[in-house]
Amino acid sequence: MDILNYLFALASIGLGAVGWLAPRYTMDMLDLKKGEGNMGPSEIRAASGALFVGLGLGAILIGTPVAYGMIGCAWTGAAVGRATSLMLDGTNGLKWKFFATEVVVGLGALWVNFA
Repeated sequence: MDILNYLFALASIGLGAVGWLAPRYTMDMLDLKKGEGNMGPSEIRAASGALFVGLGLGAILIGTPVAYGMIGCAWTGAAVGRATSLMLDGTNGLKWKFFATEVVVGLGALWVNFA
């Protein structure tokens, strides 16, 4: 259980670090366009990046099942949003890959900590 929790936390930290430290790459991957201002990269750094780094680090520092379970809640919430997009906005291969990652991390962390 501890190993899985660390893996879920590290997945959150690693994937979040990409958004935080490489927002333009992340925007390209997500087919997002930078506008006239600089709020696009800022939003990616915050909401798709450092937020998930903080989530993973916080779980490791707190070290309780509830803390690791919150990783599951956040990633499962992202999976619900992605599933909504798949149904309402159309599908593509990349969107399915993101959805699969969100489901594995989200439901995995919930299962390990609350089952």
